[in-house]
Amino acid sequence: MAGWEGSNRRQTLPPNWAEIRSRILKRDGGRCQWVRGDTQRKCLRPATDVDHRISSADGGTDDDSNLQSLCGWHHRWKSSHEGGQASGAARRAHKQAAPKPVHPGLVADRRELEPPPF
Repeated sequence: MAGWEGSNRRQTLPPNWAEIRSRILKRDGGRCQWVRGDTQRKCLRPATDVDHRISSADGGTDDDSNLQSLCGWHHRWKSSHEGGQASGAARRAHKQAAPKPVHPGLVADRRELEPPPF
């Protein structure tokens, strides 16, 4: 799915998001604030998006201090990475919750597998 397609995230943004977005882009000089892990340098490409540093699902807020301007590439990378982590966590939780089937040859009492006598 591309962009906002299939997402309900837009409905969870504050009603004045356009004003907040404009303010953050202006605060950051219209430049991407992504910091490279290896060099600790900012990307500084032209920013097109405003993103939450800590997602609301993880307790982040819509305060200016939790918002950053990102270029489209870094915003897509960050969103994809977060989505992959959430998907993996859901898979692991489902796997842990599902009971493991017992092979018939490993059942201690084989009578449990036999139909009751008539």
